[in-house]
Amino acid sequence: MKKIFLFLLFTLTVYSQQKRVFLADIEGDIDLGLSPYISRVIEEAETANADAIIFRINTFGGRVDAATQIKDAILESRLMTIAFIKYRAISAGALITLSNKHIVMAKGSTIGASTGVDGSGEKLSEKVQSYLRGEFRSTAERNGRRTDIAEGMVDERIVIPGLVDSTQLVSLTTSEALHYGIADTTASDIAEVLKIYNLEGAEVISPDTNWAEAVIRFLNNPIISSLLIMIGMVGLFTEIKTPGWGLPGTAGVIALALFFGSSVLLDLASWLEIIMFVSGIILILVEIFVIPGFGLPGILGIALMMAALFLSFFGSVTPIEGSILNTALISIGSALLASIVLLYILYKYLPKTRAFNMFVLNEQFTKPDGFISNPDRSELIGKKGKTITPLRPAGNVSIDGERLDVVTEGDFIDRDVQVEVIKTEGARIVVHKVTEK
Repeated sequence: MKKIFLFLLFTLTVYSQQKRVFLADIEGDIDLGLSPYISRVIEEAETANADAIIFRINTFGGRVDAATQIKDAILESRLMTIAFIKYRAISAGALITLSNKHIVMAKGSTIGASTGVDGSGEKLSEKVQSYLRGEFRSTAERNGRRTDIAEGMVDERIVIPGLVDSTQLVSLTTSEALHYGIADTTASDIAEVLKIYNLEGAEVISPDTNWAEAVIRFLNNPIISSLLIMIGMVGLFTEIKTPGWGLPGTAGVIALALFFGSSVLLDLASWLEIIMFVSGIILILVEIFVIPGFGLPGILGIALMMAALFLSFFGSVTPIEGSILNTALISIGSALLASIVLLYILYKYLPKTRAFNMFVLNEQFTKPDGFISNPDRSELIGKKGKTITPLRPAGNVSIDGERLDVVTEGDFIDRDVQVEVIKTEGARIVVHKVTEK
C-alpha cells in the first residue's frame, strides 16, 4: 500500500512539473474573427500557468485593426511568447510577429512589406501611414528590436544603409532578419523551437477554434454580411407592404440581428449603431403610416439606416483603412442592389407562380351574385357632422348621431370641427373641413 502511495505521489509530482506549451496558428487572412480565438488561447495558457505560447505564423496580412487587437493581447501577456514564422509574416502579420518576446524563423521565410494599401493596391493616406509607423515603432521598441527597420516595413522613405534606399520597403529574409536583430534564431519545426528554449518534452496544447468563434468569423465574411443585409432589407420592406406579421419580417429581423450581433461581439459596432438603425426603421414607418407623402422623416430614416450599416464595418481602434472602406461600400451597395432586384422579381413574377396561387383566393364573388365586399355609404355624401377626435388624417366623426371612421384628403383637422362628407369608396368615407361663409 505504501509503495502504491509513493508511486502515485511520484506520478503527480512529475505531472505537476511537466512543462506545458500552448500552440496557436495564425494563418491565412487576418480578420477580426481571429482576435477572439487568440485572446482565448492566451487566457487559457495563463490560467494553466503554461511555460510559453508559440504562435505559428504564415500570413500575407489582413485588417490592421484585427492585427492591433492581437498585438495588444500578446504584449499584455505575462508568459513567454514566441513567434515562429513558418513561411511568411507579411503586412499585418509582421506587426503580430514583432509583438512577441522571441522571434524564430524557418529558413526561406520572409517578414515585412507592411505599408497600408486599399483594395486596389493604392497607398493609403499619410494619416494612416503615420499611425502604422507608430504602431510598428512602439511594438519593436517594447521588445528591444530596431525601430528604424520596423518603421521601414511601413514607409519606404526610411533608409537602412546596406539594406534599402528611400524607394523600397523593408522585407527581410531569414538571414537578414537574424543579421539585423529582428529574428533571434532559426528553426525548421516546432520541435526544434521547443529545444531552443529548453522546452523539450513539454506537453504541447493546441486549442481548436470553438463553434462560437467559427460562427462569428463566418458571419463577418464580407459576402455573408452582404447577404444578411439583403435578407434584412427585403424582409422588412416586404413586411411593411403586407398586413400582419409573417415569415419575411421574421427572416429580416433574424438576419439583421446576426449582422449587428456579430459586429458588436467583434467591437465593430456598438449599441449606438443599433439604436440608429432601429430609429431609422421607426422614422420610415412614421412616414408610411402617419405622415402622408414622402418628406424629412423618410429621408432621415433611410440616412440613419445606411449610416448604421456603414459604421458597423469599422472598429474604433484604427483610422479608417481604404480596404475596409471599399469592403463597406461594396457590401452595402451590392446588398441594396440585390434587394431591389429581388423585390422587383418577387413582385413581378411571384403572383404568377403556382405555389403563390395556392395561398390566394382566385374565385370572384360579384355584386350581381349577391356578394358585397363593403357596405355602400354613398348616402352620406353631402352630410355634415362634427369631429369627435382629431383627424390626422384618420379619425372619428359624428354624423346624424352615428360615430363613423373617416379620413381627410391629407389635411389635419382638430376635434369639435364641422366637416362634410365629400365622397365614399365602399367603407372609406372622405371628409373635408366646412369653411364658414
